[in-house]
Amino acid sequence: MLTVSELSKATQVTPDAIRHYVSIGLLTPSRSPDNGYKLFGDGDIRKVKFIRRAKGLGFTLRDIQTIFDNSHDGLSPCPAVRDIIQQRINENRSKLAELNSLQQRMDDALEKWQSMPDGEPDGEAICHLIESLI
Repeated sequence: MLTVSELSKATQVTPDAIRHYVSIGLLTPSRSPDNGYKLFGDGDIRKVKFIRRAKGLGFTLRDIQTIFDNSHDGLSPCPAVRDIIQQRINENRSKLAELNSLQQRMDDALEKWQSMPDGEPDGEAICHLIESLI
């Protein structure tokens, strides 16, 4: 049996993360009868390592709970995993498109602004560079 700190070291996850996983129900430790410390077993090491891998693929803790629930209920979590990762891929592509569009607007603005003089506050304009964009 491992304490929070020992599980943290064994899995390279912070003790705070371990405590958070306990607080949201991803881990359910037993309690030491001597001192009340949370105690974890080998299954918890596997779970924390799984959580790290899943988070590394973009799964949220809520997604991981769904995967754990399916597995615990004897259902294959694989269909849900495929659906979730497809959703994350779609979200990432959308975010990348938005970021690429923003980057292009920024590049265009800077190119235009390079040839513009600095403006002086005149009571009308705040920053004529930004206000020069349509």
